[in-house]
Amino acid sequence: MIRPISLIAALFALTLTAPAGPVTAAREGKQVVVRTGGKEILRYQAEPGELPRADIKEIFRRGGYLQSIHTPAGRLVTDDFPPDHVHHHGVWSPWTSTQFEGRKPDFWNMGQGTGRVDFVALDEVWEKDGRAGFTARHRFVDMTAKPEKVALLETWEVSVASAGDHHLIDLAITQTCAGGSPLKLPEYHYGGLGFRGNRAWNGAENCRFLTASGLADRVKVNTAKEPWCWIGGKVDGETCGVAILCHPSNFRAPQPIRAHPSEPFFCYAPQQGGPMEIVPGKPYTARYRILVADGEPDPAALAKRAAEYAGGK
Repeated sequence: MIRPISLIAALFALTLTAPAGPVTAAREGKQVVVRTGGKEILRYQAEPGELPRADIKEIFRRGGYLQSIHTPAGRLVTDDFPPDHVHHHGVWSPWTSTQFEGRKPDFWNMGQGTGRVDFVALDEVWEKDGRAGFTARHRFVDMTAKPEKVALLETWEVSVASAGDHHLIDLAITQTCAGGSPLKLPEYHYGGLGFRGNRAWNGAENCRFLTASGLADRVKVNTAKEPWCWIGGKVDGETCGVAILCHPSNFRAPQPIRAHPSEPFFCYAPQQGGPMEIVPGKPYTARYRILVADGEPDPAALAKRAAEYAGGK
């Protein structure tokens, strides 16, 4: 069902070159599939899907994340349930080290069974002016409480546009306390917005990074505060990747980065900068833009896109 455009979509005004045709979004089973010209851009996993391998324990089944993202040429730039970290997914947004009512649920490392993020509802799926998107709700469940207790309520607003040489995905995350207790986030090196790249990029030599300040050494990229970072490598013999932009209105922007030393994993982690908390009556909002393209990164073009994003375009 197509419903009216959301607020983030109304604000999502981009100057796109070489239009590739309208973007469509449709609910297909347990997913929302976004396409342009018949080609997939992304899949959002709503309700938990089937586990891809028999060796994955039931506790790792989940929904509420971007399951796959493709470039305009159709190359897959994400992974889902990678063998070395089955709790990693294409794009997802749980917190790791937390304190809630004296307990310490971990919503990221699902295998510990202390916390999880549930899909709740898909509120709207829309198409307008050549763009498309959806709004979904999630909840952070403290599994250490008896009975289990919801700590946070989360809303994702996703808006997608496409041009001939790139796709643009806007993600706005809003988290609110489910009750009268805050969620405290001690200083920690990862948690927040996570991205897991194609498993062809596994190994330090196969995944490349490039930041706004020109950092390409992933050891130096780790903990750097950058308004954008490109992550990529070769898929089917050709270079492709994503640039993830951190909106300047975000808490502690530009937020610190977690770049894994050998895996294609990236995270914007504001709690690297010190303890923080999400308190009742004060929503936590974080906005990111994901630019998906084939070929080598163009620093000048990415800088222009970052300026557009910062300026509200």
